[in-house]
Amino acid sequence: MRPGAVSAAALVSLSLLSLGTVQRPGSPLPERMADTGGGTQLITAVAARTGSTTGTVTWWNRKGGRWTVAGSAPARFGSGGLVEGTRRKQGTNTTPTGLYGMPYAFGTEAAPSGTRYTYRPVRRNSWWCQDNDSRSYNRWTEPRAADCRARQAEHLITYRAQYAHALVVDFNYRKPVRGRGAGIFLHVNGRGATAGCVSVSKSAMRQILRWADPARAPHLAIGTTGGRTAVTRY
Repeated sequence: MRPGAVSAAALVSLSLLSLGTVQRPGSPLPERMADTGGGTQLITAVAARTGSTTGTVTWWNRKGGRWTVAGSAPARFGSGGLVEGTRRKQGTNTTPTGLYGMPYAFGTEAAPSGTRYTYRPVRRNSWWCQDNDSRSYNRWTEPRAADCRARQAEHLITYRAQYAHALVVDFNYRKPVRGRGAGIFLHVNGRGATAGCVSVSKSAMRQILRWADPARAPHLAIGTTGGRTAVTRY
């Protein structure tokens, strides 16, 4: 190669570097993701494949340009596995993959000491509307909205253990699409797989709430280790 010439491989590497897509081998998962939400905190919920009902939740801090693990715990997903959020259908018990904000927290028990998220207490008249015909679709209503049929709403107090502590996941939330699904949360484990949420142990959920800081814009990334729903796509 003549002096001063640059190989094709080197040009490709330089181009990728300028796009910020070259990663060091073994780099932390958030550094291999297309988007982390722009904040300095992140939660990843990763399953082996779309048919999985278990996986791992990890929460991360970004400091000095690097992501480091703040904590990790076994996780459960929907009994129907995982599916791309934009393709999800209500009633399938699937967990939607994608990158989501977390607007607020709630619980049947008091917020753990140090919680910085807005924390809404669950009362006897607290409901989450899943009625596609209701103006309150995919919203907390207290009491249950008149146009939200009880059989198509979740009476939150009924799930004292699962909703001891929870974070609302911004899936189909800000601009709800009817029929896509409602009431997706990060919450405490029940007896088995979820109806589409992500769940962890109660102790892990309490750790997450003490750690999470809305001022640092934490997001939740849900996905698989590879394929079309790989968490690195988000």
